Amino acid sequence: MIKAGLVRLNGELARAADAVRTGDTVEIQPPATAPGSTASSAHPDTAANASADAPAIEVLHADDEIVVVNKPAGMTVHPAPGHPGGTLVNALLARFPEMAAMAEPGGVMRPGIVHRLDKDTSGVMVVARTPYARMELARQFKERAVSKVYLAVVRGLVARERFSIARPVGRHPVERKRMSVNSRHGREAVSQVCVLARMPAAGAGATLVGVRPFTGRTHQIRVHLASIGHPCLGDPLYGGRQVKAAEAAVSFDRQALHAMALRFNHPRTAAALEFVAPPADDLVIFLAAHGVAATAAEQRRWIDLTRFAELAELAADSTRERTGKRPVDSPKRLR
Repeated sequence: MIKAGLVRLNGELARAADAVRTGDTVEIQPPATAPGSTASSAHPDTAANASADAPAIEVLHADDEIVVVNKPAGMTVHPAPGHPGGTLVNALLARFPEMAAMAEPGGVMRPGIVHRLDKDTSGVMVVARTPYARMELARQFKERAVSKVYLAVVRGLVARERFSIARPVGRHPVERKRMSVNSRHGREAVSQVCVLARMPAAGAGATLVGVRPFTGRTHQIRVHLASIGHPCLGDPLYGGRQVKAAEAAVSFDRQALHAMALRFNHPRTAAALEFVAPPADDLVIFLAAHGVAATAAEQRRWIDLTRFAELAELAADSTRERTGKRPVDSPKRLR
C-alpha cells in the first residue's frame, strides 16, 4: 500500500524505509478511493502509473473476490525486467484499482496473481481481488485441486490416443533460460495427453492434443511434449531444429499453446466453477486451414475428451496398484 501511494506519514507520502517515531501521524487511504494522480506522481512504478500503460483485456467473469480473464498471446503476466508495462497486471489495475493494495513487499506488482501463463501462451487465468481469495486460491493450486485443460498443436503425428508423461522438470543443466527433464534437481511433473485431431501434411504433419497438467512446473507442458519428440509448433525454446521447407505448411508464429479451461472452487462460497476461453484467432485460423473446425460444440468435446483421458489414467493407476506394473513412456513409441 505504501508503494501504491496509499500511506501518508505526517501528511507526506510515506516511503517503506521511513522510521516511525512517537507522535507521528500515519494515514492509510482506502484503495477504492485513492486518487490515481497522487500515487502516480509520487511513485512512477506504482499501480496507478502502470494503469496508464494498460492494454485491453477480455474479462470472462468478475465478482467481489475473483477476476477471470482470457489472456492474449504476447502479453506478460506481471511487470519484470524487460517488460515494465503492457502486462496483465497493468490491465487489471486499470479496471480494478483496489487490487493495488495487494502489492507484495518491496513494491513487487503481482497483486492477486496465483498462477501464470507464459508470455506467448494464450488462455484463461483466475486472479484474486482480495487477500483472502488469493490465499484460498493459492491453497487450491498447491493442493492440486484446480483442473486445467490446455490445447496444443504439436509437430508430427502422435501415434497413441492418450498417455501420461511423468518426468521430473527442473532447470536445464547448461542453458539457464530453459527447463529440462534431464535436470539435476528436477521436481515431480505429470501431464496427461489426449489426441484430439491429426493433421497430415506432405513431408510433415501436426497433431492437436489436449493436455491436463497435474503439476504446475515452469514450462511443464512445453518441456514434456518436446521430451517425447512432439514439441509445440512455433516454440522458440523447445521446438528443436529450424522448420524445413517441407514443414512450412504446419508452421506457427508462436508456441501453439492455449489454456482452454479452468475448474476450481470459488474462494468464498466453495461453489464449483468452470471457465472456458475460446482459442485465439490465430489458432482457430490455423486449425481451419487444416480441416479442423473450432466450433463451440467441438471445444466442449475437446475439454470432455481430455478430462476423460484423466479418468482413464486414474483407472490405469488403480490397475497398476493391483499388478505392480507401470508402463514406461518411450519417446520412440510416441513419435
